[in-house]
Amino acid sequence: MISIKELVLGSKGVVGLDIGSSLVKLVEIEDSSQGSVLKTYAELPVQQGVIDNGVAKDSPALTEHIKTIFKNSKCGAKNIATALSGHSVIIKKANFAHMNDAELRELLTDEAENYMPFDDVREINFDFHIIGENELNPNQMDVIIVAAKKDVIEDWVAAINRTGRKVVVVDVDSFALETAYEQNYDFVGEDIVALLNIGASITNINIVKGGQSVFTRNFLLGGNAVTEAIQQKLNISFEEAEEIKCKGGNGGGISKLDLITYAEPIFSEIERSIDFFSSTFMDPYIKHVLVSGGCARLPGIVEALANRLNAEVELFNPFKNIICDKKHFSEQYLASIAPIATLCVGLALRRVDDK
Repeated sequence: MISIKELVLGSKGVVGLDIGSSLVKLVEIEDSSQGSVLKTYAELPVQQGVIDNGVAKDSPALTEHIKTIFKNSKCGAKNIATALSGHSVIIKKANFAHMNDAELRELLTDEAENYMPFDDVREINFDFHIIGENELNPNQMDVIIVAAKKDVIEDWVAAINRTGRKVVVVDVDSFALETAYEQNYDFVGEDIVALLNIGASITNINIVKGGQSVFTRNFLLGGNAVTEAIQQKLNISFEEAEEIKCKGGNGGGISKLDLITYAEPIFSEIERSIDFFSSTFMDPYIKHVLVSGGCARLPGIVEALANRLNAEVELFNPFKNIICDKKHFSEQYLASIAPIATLCVGLALRRVDDK
């Protein structure tokens, strides 16, 4: 997996902390001789305006939210894995002549402006992942480059570190989805699967081939668009509209079909992204689509996406290969949190000695 922050020394275990514009989620997963075990899950609503497009706009308020979720969950772990998202991070695929990691890092450092939309490489942290040989040109290799401004990373990390914890992994949300996928799903050879995470304000797309990312895209549209459509339709507050959406449209004259209709702009962007992938990659058939995020709770979303994408679509189950004590986590409860827990499970599976 890609990390855009150098890992620091400490205990190998981490707590996944997924900070979204509507919820903070916390997941703690322990390693055991039987496998990965879910120890803690917690979530906490985020006040509007604290997080905007993946950037912390009110850092002190974010710190207080994080303190509260740790207190409520009684989680005593200190090492944190978190993720950047939205316009705060740039993900780009590029082709290079074959070279080793050290040579590629030196090239990117010297010629950063040719591959990343930043004027000064000293202002950014970047990392890369070599996918492998380019399918069209065996003399070149495909590489995914990830970059973010240092000040954005520092603000994000500082808000967490002020709670007395230590950020040891800064991941990217799209790749945290991939980690959750690798843990929970079997893939054969060159299977192509699309991982979708439709959050409140950001949708992440990560298309993996043979278990390895080959295409990513984030766009600033998510479940809030559905809430705003309800708000406008009924002339009510955002909070009231959100409650109606969370109840599946029960109340206020909003039907389940209305909810799917209001989500059409999101579906269109997903379809455009997958069409672009299909038009630019050899053997582009997508076998399966896994959907997560708060918007995945909308009634009928699986069927609607299956019709739009002409593919097998199902809800992402991040607990499929995670051991969960049924005394503490009932099957009904796990099913209810699965869509919003997926990204955070991917973060919780990271370890400080990952490469």
